[in-house]
Amino acid sequence: MTKALPEIIFADDDIIIINKPSGLLSVPGRYEPDSAYARVSAAYGELHVIHRLDNDTSGILVFARNKKALTAVQQQFEKQSTRKVYEALVIGKLKGNWGCVNLPICVDWPNRPLQMISHVNGRYALTRWKRLEQTEDQTRVELYPKTGRSHQLRLHMLNIGHPIVGDPFYAGPSAKEQPRMMLHARELDFCHPTTGEFMAIVCPAPF
Repeated sequence: MTKALPEIIFADDDIIIINKPSGLLSVPGRYEPDSAYARVSAAYGELHVIHRLDNDTSGILVFARNKKALTAVQQQFEKQSTRKVYEALVIGKLKGNWGCVNLPICVDWPNRPLQMISHVNGRYALTRWKRLEQTEDQTRVELYPKTGRSHQLRLHMLNIGHPIVGDPFYAGPSAKEQPRMMLHARELDFCHPTTGEFMAIVCPAPF
């Protein structure tokens, strides 16, 4: 049975931009071959991985269709010249309208794939946040990651006392009451690998 192709936001000879649904791996896992990469490559042929989103995160994901495009866009990610905006619902009421979390992250080896804050072994990780709206028990935020560490946004929100709603790793038993993790890659700015055209991709949050 053919798996459904994720929503295609943009496609040309160099790149394909999709809206990855929550619950779909970006690339094949050790025991799970199904992924956004597998579905898109089955439809479009040659495909290269530029970056990834967690299985539970939805939103903008970019693939390259040739190695030249791969190198050009990857370099923008590595040089942190891209602009990334995520939208999330977090548990509780955030104090203030904006803030910054600067806490180093490393893998929690005994509990992989979990990550942890470590001032000894962790790598530099910086997230800025802005409050959008608030209810009695949740806050909607924009998140601006400067770096791209694994589980960075999830762990940084957890460590300021506001885990992401529905996070199966860090939100505790309450996550089981949610249909998905409420984290979405909403905006991505970068330059097209061939034309150099500035691309501002927007994909509204589905929650």
